[in-house]
Amino acid sequence: MWSAVVRRFRAQGADRVMVSIVVLAAAVRLAYFLSKWNTALMLNDSIYYSGQAYQISQGVWFRELFVDQPGAEHGPLTSLLMAPVSGLDNFVRWQRLVTVVAGIVLVWVVGRLATELGGRRVGYVAAALAAVYPNLWMNDGLVMSESIACLFVGLALWAGWRASMSARPGLLLWFGAALGLATLSRSESALLAPLLMLWLVTVWRRSGRTWRECRPIVWSMAAGVAVLLPWVTFNMVRFENPVLLTTNDGTTWLGANCDQSYHGPAAGGWSLDCVLNDPDYSQDEEPSVRSARQRSMAVEYVGDHLGDVPRVVAQRLARTFDLYGWSNLVAQDVGEERPRWASWAGIATFWLLAPLAAVGVWRTSRRVRWLLLAPMVVTLVTTVLFYGAHRFRSTAEMSIVIGAAIALVGWQERRTAQVRRSPSA
Repeated sequence: MWSAVVRRFRAQGADRVMVSIVVLAAAVRLAYFLSKWNTALMLNDSIYYSGQAYQISQGVWFRELFVDQPGAEHGPLTSLLMAPVSGLDNFVRWQRLVTVVAGIVLVWVVGRLATELGGRRVGYVAAALAAVYPNLWMNDGLVMSESIACLFVGLALWAGWRASMSARPGLLLWFGAALGLATLSRSESALLAPLLMLWLVTVWRRSGRTWRECRPIVWSMAAGVAVLLPWVTFNMVRFENPVLLTTNDGTTWLGANCDQSYHGPAAGGWSLDCVLNDPDYSQDEEPSVRSARQRSMAVEYVGDHLGDVPRVVAQRLARTFDLYGWSNLVAQDVGEERPRWASWAGIATFWLLAPLAAVGVWRTSRRVRWLLLAPMVVTLVTTVLFYGAHRFRSTAEMSIVIGAAIALVGWQERRTAQVRRSPSA
């Protein structure tokens, strides 16, 4: 019986090399986790996720932390996954461990997806890069949503790839559910669903399927809706204004469209001062009402500064792709509990991997190319609409790692072929 389990495990691609790489990833993330063993949460989104997870563990479901108001500042999934450990002593440590586990599993998912896209060597290289890439492991151990969102985006990409070859209901349900769960982790992941579903239908059509034969995509749509519907319905009945996913858009827009985020070192970014200086802010204000009011303030500011918008959008994009505002980006990372040295290492390694990823993605087939580009499109759209930050690039980091692996393996294989063809060989 045990030998049968081992054979099945190996048949699924979990060979010794991949297991060793995942162990390496675990060692990196656990060392990072231990470095935060006695670190208190900083004044950022982690306070909200941690506090809400603790409330849920005590039977209080999605309320604001400091006032008696319904709470949906962020998506629910991160807090829900942390809730089972939030009743323990020193629960922040256990909450950190949840994102560590998500990051470790993500490395395995990246390796499996890359193997299916480009072969076993590509899978090994992609997993190894993901294991040590600072822009991935820096999020693991934070009481934030990035690690969990990345994991479900990775699962959605993997399920979508498999569904492109076999439209089995189980795969399509997995595909849609993963997209729904990614959206409940970070709201901008909702943009990924139409992109990937359109990609899947396009692949099916190019393979000769009729429009009638493409109807199984409904399975994915149904799974995504089924995952999102309870949260959306819950929000619709408890807020004064309609709320689909979160009430966070008001503060996000206000902090991204003000004097501090249009000029100076934070240009193209986000400023907490603009939110704190809201003249009409009241702690007792109903969250959906406050969000709508702050959103209107941001829209009014944009209307009064239309001439600055092209420059600010360019600065947002340059920030997200580490071409501008490095000191401010690093300061923002440090404020979110990422080590300063690791943030600079993330910038340097992104400069190394991004050109390789561009080459690797370009040299793949059209089917693979557009699958890997979909998360990057989400990053671009989110950056243009909101602001430039490393957090918005997090779900695209998997595509960067896999694209770079494809380029590196392709270069090595061409080099080997040249050596074998040379007269001296």
